[in-house]
Amino acid sequence: MRTLPPALSLLLLVSVPALGKPAAPEAGGARVVLETALGEIELSVDLEHAPATARNFLRYVEEGSYDGGRFHRTVTPENQPDKKVKIDVIQAGVPPEREALDRPPIPLERTRDTGLAHVDGALSMARDTPDSATSDFFICVGAQPSLDFGGARNPDGQGFAAFGRVVRGMDVVRRIWKSHAKGQALEPSVAIVRARVLPGSPPR
Repeated sequence: MRTLPPALSLLLLVSVPALGKPAAPEAGGARVVLETALGEIELSVDLEHAPATARNFLRYVEEGSYDGGRFHRTVTPENQPDKKVKIDVIQAGVPPEREALDRPPIPLERTRDTGLAHVDGALSMARDTPDSATSDFFICVGAQPSLDFGGARNPDGQGFAAFGRVVRGMDVVRRIWKSHAKGQALEPSVAIVRARVLPGSPPR
């Protein structure tokens, strides 16, 4: 029987969806830096495992749509009393005046199919119904398995489209998460001064 090289064996191991871990988002991925009013957040965007979602996000970045945008929502154990299944995330989007210019909604890339998971620092798309995500995205604070396919947070059970993760700046993420809010609305919101794709990222 042919034996796989150790490096290939390791790659196959970390790519198995059942492990509930990110499927090596650095592989075939792009790096994006969000310059916020509270510091930088660097993201690894997974073009290999969630290509449609990743390309959608990167187009918004490259067009400058997130420049002047904001983190506008924090979800904590204290501000979701009506939810049986609680989550911890922060949510961001384009400036309100640009929301009307959003691209058409994209198909939902389910974690069942991508092998990615909503682990600590996971980057994912906000949505209402399936196939309705446009520009708003969120970052997980701690593991949030209820946001994966089959999870109980959303009644439809389809989960959300994870498409990357934070590789630097989780301290900034947690600072935003702990910022003052009225309900779940951050007051004031945390500005995204600029979002940029780092040099050397693969072409879309």
